[in-house]
Amino acid sequence: MTTIVFKGGTVINGTGAPPSSGDVLISEGTIESVGVFEAPVDALVIDCHGLAVAPGFIDSHSHLDLQVLENRREKVAQGVTAEVVGNCGFSPYPVPPNRELIHDFANGLFCDDTDWGWPTARAYLERAARSTTTAVSSLVGHGSLRIARVGNQLGQLAERDLDWMEQTLSESLEEGACGFSTGLMYSPGASAPFAELERLCRVVARHGKTYATHMRGYGDLLVEAVDEQLQLARRTGCRLQISHFQAVGPRNWNKQQVALEKIENAAAKGLDVGFDCYPYVAGSTVLTQLLPQWALEGGINGLLARLADGAERKRIAAETDASLEQGWMNILISSLETPFNRGLIGQTIAAIAASRGCEPVEAVLDLIQEEQGRVNMLEMNQSEANLRQALSHPLSCIISDGFYVTGRPHPRLYGTFPLLLGEMSRELGWLTLTAAVHKITEKPARRFSIPKRGRLEPGYFADVVVFDPGTVNSPASYETPLLRPKGICHVFRNGVAVLSDGVVGSLIASS
Repeated sequence: MTTIVFKGGTVINGTGAPPSSGDVLISEGTIESVGVFEAPVDALVIDCHGLAVAPGFIDSHSHLDLQVLENRREKVAQGVTAEVVGNCGFSPYPVPPNRELIHDFANGLFCDDTDWGWPTARAYLERAARSTTTAVSSLVGHGSLRIARVGNQLGQLAERDLDWMEQTLSESLEEGACGFSTGLMYSPGASAPFAELERLCRVVARHGKTYATHMRGYGDLLVEAVDEQLQLARRTGCRLQISHFQAVGPRNWNKQQVALEKIENAAAKGLDVGFDCYPYVAGSTVLTQLLPQWALEGGINGLLARLADGAERKRIAAETDASLEQGWMNILISSLETPFNRGLIGQTIAAIAASRGCEPVEAVLDLIQEEQGRVNMLEMNQSEANLRQALSHPLSCIISDGFYVTGRPHPRLYGTFPLLLGEMSRELGWLTLTAAVHKITEKPARRFSIPKRGRLEPGYFADVVVFDPGTVNSPASYETPLLRPKGICHVFRNGVAVLSDGVVGSLIASS
């Protein structure tokens, strides 16, 4: 393996310390020296004058559980060298005897129709370790854990089932999973009582790992949802990470400050709590999340049967309409399965309803029926002021929350980290470049106990990103999300170039 010197750049080491001028030496997959030193005569020198040298970026919340196994390049192009999958209650293990149950549950985010699935965390992590692009850490998904034991059953579980879930979670953490995640707005996790979550969080605390939660609500129920999660952390002693924190819908934007104060007060009193957020006002997920989650008992087939029943359909429609927080003009279709409906991608629910001559909620239910449940949406959720507050907050990490779709993905899949460094840091001045790098390197590494990554320090893995602080940015937009970022010059993972410009790339590839 080649010895490499990144020479003459501005070193941002990931810790939040001020940038410094200096060099970085890597050898045999490890960082050897940072600062001022005599370079080995046989080292390959990469000229970094005018550029920033930073640790490889860590995406601590993504849904690329299957795509990381395919060595896809979209994350590497952003400077990402490590990511945490298994979020929001979705993990590709443990699988039930009937794999269709977990496929039905997760494919809306995993975007895969193969016969995927692993029996244990160990089996999945051994496969993920062969990825040549990003280093993979995985959370155990609560929804996947539940489905592996009781399928799509909702509500309180029998004692023997809870015992099995506790034991399986404990074994998964012993096998290398970095923590546990819940998706409490997705069926079946939405039906889990507090006592079930408490038992599982005690397992997480016992292993000293992280509990990451997609809470029960981010709009009307934001404050109550935060209260529940803080109570779980207090009662169990687990490290709490609140996923994609935000206040959804104009009527709820003023609740963000209240929720943040609760989190801040808990942290000040010693609770190990933090949150993450993405640098966009829009979110994205499956369209079925808008429905009352009791309607998904029995999975997609159970939902489709209820929609075919006139009385049940009216009940679902009424509850969906009453709980909508963003407004139908702020929800766009991003993915559909059938070619017949593909022309609707990019249109709002309000526009689709107008063209079909029906109420918006009826258009939603019709699309779910026509697409057999496989519909994804883009939601314009947040205010810009709230986004700035969350991104710059000292307790936040920055994430992509990205996933692939059959259609038009959210631009965060292609542009999250360059957008943070460019538009949010350099152009808008919402946070310093040093703070931005810290929130995507050392900070998430600490939150998820990712060893020897996230810092430019001797003994750490040689994950290095070289970028141009004057040009780094993302042109990807909601309308054209597939555009490659600008200003990312070189990306090394474990001392190997996974993205590099010009002659340097060919030299490294041949060495």
